[in-house]
Amino acid sequence: MKKFDIPQFYRSSFITRIKNARKDLDPRKKDFSPTKLDFGPVRFLLARHFGFCYGVENAIEIAYKTIEENPDKRIFLLSEMIHNPGVNLDLQKLGVKFLMDTAGNHLIDWSELSKDDIVIIPAFGTTLEIEQKLNELGIDPYRYNTTCPFVEKVWNRSEQLGKQNYTVIIHGKHYHEETRATFSHSKTSAPSVIVRDINEAKILSSFILDEKPSEEFYNIFAGKYSEGFDVKKDLERVGVVNQTTMLATETQEIADLLKATMIKKYGNENLKDHFADTRDTLCYATNDNQEATYALLQEQADFAIVVGGYNSSNTSHIVELCEEKLPTYFISSEEKIISSTQIKHFEIHSHQEKVTNDFIPAKDKVDIILTSGASCPDTVVEAVLRKIHSFFPDAKEIEEVVGEVIK
Repeated sequence: MKKFDIPQFYRSSFITRIKNARKDLDPRKKDFSPTKLDFGPVRFLLARHFGFCYGVENAIEIAYKTIEENPDKRIFLLSEMIHNPGVNLDLQKLGVKFLMDTAGNHLIDWSELSKDDIVIIPAFGTTLEIEQKLNELGIDPYRYNTTCPFVEKVWNRSEQLGKQNYTVIIHGKHYHEETRATFSHSKTSAPSVIVRDINEAKILSSFILDEKPSEEFYNIFAGKYSEGFDVKKDLERVGVVNQTTMLATETQEIADLLKATMIKKYGNENLKDHFADTRDTLCYATNDNQEATYALLQEQADFAIVVGGYNSSNTSHIVELCEEKLPTYFISSEEKIISSTQIKHFEIHSHQEKVTNDFIPAKDKVDIILTSGASCPDTVVEAVLRKIHSFFPDAKEIEEVVGEVIK
């Protein structure tokens, strides 16, 4: 796989060495078991896969190269490069300005741009409408395009479904930049509708089976279906794609539900005429990170720490998985660890930070699960580990333990 030239301050002094050692031992990624760093009074269970993925490193490389090669030009990002506050802040410090927030609300009006300005498309991609607007301004939307190739893969799959007269069902968050971009592309070639989760998929199923009046569809899925969507006609043939950072298990559950719905309505012998047997469009990194999380959760631990941006979809899904088994603290950096007794962490259900006391149990040996999302630099994970390690004065030195693991 291609190696990217990203700033060294995003690289960890030892995590990359651990990842490379695991890769050498397991090049085909069959082993998802965690790396165990045993410091004596504290042990960290480090996920087999976490941190920057292909798409993120590609986006960062393009962004920093663009800044370096254009010192005299104004540089804008459509919105956040990736969902990591540290990376976005670094870019802002270098003079990059954001045109919009993550919801698509303008921070800078189009009228303030000129054809000489540079606009970087973030890793999530963007809508065809925004591409058209940039072209009208004389700005090439493809010259500094960091759209993840796995997002583009979803767009291509949607186009294929449309050519085969299928309606595209997008499993995603309708407000997320990537899903907005995917919806914009898919609706040009096929009727399209977004479902957030299995519950919304069940509602969609009830319309397919004529269990609900068609008119109700337009209220329930307001803002989530393409123009001119015909409930009776456009739900006769469907195929499922997804926002690449969703839970793979839920995407499969949605596809299985819709498949069963079509069998119930049209019979198994006619299934191919009504359901496209699409392969999951989840990206490899999201899938690897989720599988590594399942493996982590096979281990006994006192609590989990998940590091990443609070608006990161793939990170929040890792948090969801961990929360099902043990106390989980979602933090954006080591600064959220206030002391050995207090941690400030983000609750994904209330969307607020809270402070928890005595998060490290008083035990002779504490076991901690540690992982991060695909947009989190390894240096931040290292900083979290080092800070917690510092609370245990009798712990072995980090270099000594890392050396034992990768020898």
